[in-house]
Amino acid sequence: MAAKMFWLVPVLAVATPTLIEAAQADREATSSAGGTSITAPEDGHDPATDIASITSDRGIVTRPGRFTIEPSFSHAHSNSTAVAIEGYTVIPALLIGLINISEIQRDIFVGAMSLKYGFTSKLEAAVRVPYLSINEDLREREVFQGTPVDTLRESSGEGLGDVELSFRYQLTDGLGGWPYVIGGLRVKAPTGEGPYDVDQRIIRDNQGNPIGIELENRPTGSGFWAFEPGLSFIYPTDPAVLFGNLSYVWTLKEEQGFENGGTVDPGDIVRFGFGMGFAFNDRTSFSLGYDHSVIRKTTFERNNDLFASNFDRIQIGSLSFGLSQRLSRSTSLSLTVSVGVTENAPNSEITLKLPISL
Repeated sequence: MAAKMFWLVPVLAVATPTLIEAAQADREATSSAGGTSITAPEDGHDPATDIASITSDRGIVTRPGRFTIEPSFSHAHSNSTAVAIEGYTVIPALLIGLINISEIQRDIFVGAMSLKYGFTSKLEAAVRVPYLSINEDLREREVFQGTPVDTLRESSGEGLGDVELSFRYQLTDGLGGWPYVIGGLRVKAPTGEGPYDVDQRIIRDNQGNPIGIELENRPTGSGFWAFEPGLSFIYPTDPAVLFGNLSYVWTLKEEQGFENGGTVDPGDIVRFGFGMGFAFNDRTSFSLGYDHSVIRKTTFERNNDLFASNFDRIQIGSLSFGLSQRLSRSTSLSLTVSVGVTENAPNSEITLKLPISL
């Protein structure tokens, strides 16, 4: 059961939260106090708030009647080492027994297409359809066997990921020295192949005793419905733009069968981030930010493995650098590089996006 949780957490963490997106700052606000209309330029570009967002949905909502197509591609690389020891200690410096060290390398490629539409000057809706390709290499020695020979196993997965539908509403107009405040709701459907949908294989020792379970293929989705309400903040302070976000991911529990622990309740996620964007000119901007996710422990109706030991929370943090270049009146190009600063975060992630407004 611990193996299942190991694969569920990366999918929830990678397939939800940390993809990076460029957002155009298009705004049309009216001051009720003075009756002054503040409107974005005709080409929809506002250098004061056109920042290279570090994570998704940090820009001002799309202008009314504007349709945006945003193809994107990202690559995340992870490398981790696990150590298993079976033995006893004679003295603190001497251990008698078997030590198994395994090294895992994982590459996740995500191609996605996002569609956005502005219904009013304050309301925006979007849908995102991702396609994932996952490659994983595991180098290890036979479990609990005294052998000097390493073995290399490969595993992969490819297919449709979890489709997302989101709504964003601009709560404030950023007037009178106040920041822009945008409320949002994202719904993620389990359209991808989840950890309980792929074939499983029982790992046995040389005596034939079961010692664990592994997945035959890598899942491309979480396998659960998820809802993420949240708030984002944007505060222009010429020539920089300060931004931040706070959200909560609530995942619905589902029945997965007796052999999988009965009803499985994936841990909810608290996400927050902050950063700063800086415009070099009316076409180029740079941003620096930090994002963090706190993932709670997954619980099972039936604890089939009484000896399983898992942390109550998993911390995933990453530091990101973004560069955005406006190519034309309706098109911009965004490149973002993220570096993991916690053990469970991907070592590196590169995202390229090309939003096109129609």
